[in-house]
Amino acid sequence: MEVKVTIEKSSDGTYAAFMEEDLSDFGLAGYGVTAKEAMDDFFESVKETKEYLIKEGKEMPELIFKFQYDLQSFFSYFSYLNISKVGEKSGIGASLMRQYASGAAKAGPRQYEKIRRTVQKMAEELRMASI
Repeated sequence: MEVKVTIEKSSDGTYAAFMEEDLSDFGLAGYGVTAKEAMDDFFESVKETKEYLIKEGKEMPELIFKFQYDLQSFFSYFSYLNISKVGEKSGIGASLMRQYASGAAKAGPRQYEKIRRTVQKMAEELRMASI
């Protein structure tokens, strides 16, 4: 079963990773000071929930996670990406792109779509590459 997990930066500066789907026996979520900590905590909740369900005589369905990030969480989790270069490839100035990544400015729908398409293209390029 494929489930969507949203990773986003909260208004208090912390990060949350949570499952969008409502399953009858459980929900999954993780929190942290960084996007990585929230993801690590999310996977810990997967482990703990699986153990709990086994004790209750139930079984956790096989889950395939599809992760969706807001811009701040994306650049926090993938901190090795050069934000200015992603902006350049997207046709967005380096300064504005850094503001989007930090949360100082919010990307509108058109800018967000430019960034999304650029990241998708970068992922395709990496899938086709080998060393």
